[in-house]
Amino acid sequence: MVDAIGPLARSTARPGHLGGLGGFAGLFDLAAAGFKDPLLLATTDGVGTKLKVAVEAGIHDKVGIDLVAMCVNDLIVQGAEPLLFLDYFATGKLDVTAASTVIAGIAEGCRQAGCVLLGGETAEMPGMYQRGDYDLAGFSVGAVERDRLIDGSAVAVGDVILGLASSGVHSNGFSLVRLIVERSGLKYSARAPFSAGQTLGEALLAPTRIYVRSCLAAIRAGTVKAMAHITGGGLLDNIPRVLPAGAVAELDAGTWQLPPVFVWLKSKGDLIPHELARTFNCGIGMIMVVPAEEASAIQRVLGEAGEIVHPIGRIRARQGDEPQCRIVNADRVWPG
Repeated sequence: MVDAIGPLARSTARPGHLGGLGGFAGLFDLAAAGFKDPLLLATTDGVGTKLKVAVEAGIHDKVGIDLVAMCVNDLIVQGAEPLLFLDYFATGKLDVTAASTVIAGIAEGCRQAGCVLLGGETAEMPGMYQRGDYDLAGFSVGAVERDRLIDGSAVAVGDVILGLASSGVHSNGFSLVRLIVERSGLKYSARAPFSAGQTLGEALLAPTRIYVRSCLAAIRAGTVKAMAHITGGGLLDNIPRVLPAGAVAELDAGTWQLPPVFVWLKSKGDLIPHELARTFNCGIGMIMVVPAEEASAIQRVLGEAGEIVHPIGRIRARQGDEPQCRIVNADRVWPG
């Protein structure tokens, strides 16, 4: 297993990385990475019950990307460049082929994010996991120059909200996804009802999009006041986390199309729009709050970096104790 991981880790090397695998700790040199007065930011996360879908479908090459994405996307929202990543892989009995495939996905995620796979831990724990099961956790550290930290404090009435398209369900809401699949009677090997040419397992396991490079390009090109990674809690619960108390994000569901996977989940799960938007990303994996006068230019930079971007709303003043995120027109435009 260690022999298999070595080349994968080396493929993620970047400026600032010192040494290789095999020590008791990994080393990283901030000065060599080009930082002058950096703040360090750290995140940790997992993939959740999406792993159950991977195990049942026998598809292990994408969840490693998910693991990296769930950490590094949380760093970029504050303007931090991801520098290093560590993983924890735990199983009952090590299947080297499956585990190496997972780690290859982690390395791919690190390459997409521009961070080094600095190390990790592979734990074999008989009795803790059923045969074939495994769990993943990730840990990432990033840095931002002190005067470039994005904290949402500058968000003001009239700012535009840009929505960056997701690649699918990403890595949240899979307990509900699994329940809906069970009630549908479909196997993960069956044809996906919402995606031609894919099995249901392949479609649901589409990896979480990593927004690091595109968001860094936008940050360097213009004024980005706030960003939110749309994870557990969906649109409704994540956007308020980056807003000042007196601001409301008002989104118009008519400004982007609900992707087919969410149309299917909504229909088969009999979900009302509020439940859908509080559980899933609904096709928007990251939001960015920018000044109205810079919105078109920043949208163009994001598009040139490979993102599909929609202006999906604006910031307005909050009235009393109303929720800080509202979605209008969902009942009208989101299919039942």
